[in-house]
Amino acid sequence: QLQACGGGLVQPGGSLRLSCAASGSIFSMSPMGWYRQAPGKQRELVALISRGGDTNYADSVKGRFTISRDNAKRTVNLQMNDLKPEDTAVYYCKDIRIGKWGQGTLVTVSS
Repeated sequence: QLQACGGGLVQPGGSLRLSCAASGSIFSMSPMGWYRQAPGKQRELVALISRGGDTNYADSVKGRFTISRDNAKRTVNLQMNDLKPEDTAVYYCKDIRIGKWGQGTLVTVSS
């Protein structure tokens, strides 16, 4: 099971930190990802982190978002800075190894 939290309403230029807690799997063996789905759009990859901590980001968030993981706490986090209205979406975490999605958490960037 994957439980995501941390979404909310933030003004442009603000920051949010999303967290996803995993249970019931060998978390340390799983590459993890954050995805998002904006209204009327397809779900898209935001960031990936490998078992060893290597990261990849969508071009649209490079330099603003940071994905990290804590294997001891079984969590994967997404620090989002300098948020823009176009970052508004439901954000989902995913265990890439077993293909399991967490429930989404809504991020709204608006003044």
